[in-house]
Amino acid sequence: MTFGEAVLRLGAATLAGGTIGLNRDLHGKPAGVRTHALVGLGSAVATLVASSAFGEGPDPAAASRVIQGIITGIGFLGAGVILHRDGSHSVRGLTTAASIWVVAALGVACGTAEWPTAIVGTVLTLIVLLLGGPFERLVRRLRGERDEGSTLRSSPPGD
Repeated sequence: MTFGEAVLRLGAATLAGGTIGLNRDLHGKPAGVRTHALVGLGSAVATLVASSAFGEGPDPAAASRVIQGIITGIGFLGAGVILHRDGSHSVRGLTTAASIWVVAALGVACGTAEWPTAIVGTVLTLIVLLLGGPFERLVRRLRGERDEGSTLRSSPPGD
C-alpha cells in the first residue's frame, strides 16, 4: 500500500467519524467530534496494520480477528456514554453508543477500502441521526402518546 492510499483510508475514517460526532456534539451528547473521529481512525489503523503487518501481502485471518475485536471491544466505550437515571426507568445515551459502534464499523470499511459501504453507511447513519428523532416524535403524536411517559427510551427528544 502506498503512503497516499494509507492517508486516504485513514483520513476518510477520521472524516466519517468526525462528521457523525459533529451531530452528537451539536445535540450536547457526551461523545462528540473528537471521540467519534478517534474511534473511526483507530478502527482503520488497526485494520490496516492487521492487513499488512505480517508479511508481504494481506493476511485475511489476521484482519478478520482484528475486525472481530474492534466490533466487540468498542462496546465498552459505548457503555461509557449510557446513563441510567436513578429512580427512573429511562435510559439515555443509547443512540450515541450505537453511533460509536457504527463509526467503528465505518473505520473498518475505510481501512479495507470498501468505499461504497463506507460512503453509504456514513450517509445512512447521518439520515437516521437527523430524521430519526423527529420521526419518532411524529409517530408518538399520531398514536396519542406523550414523550415523557416512555418507560425505556434510547434518547430524549432530539437525541
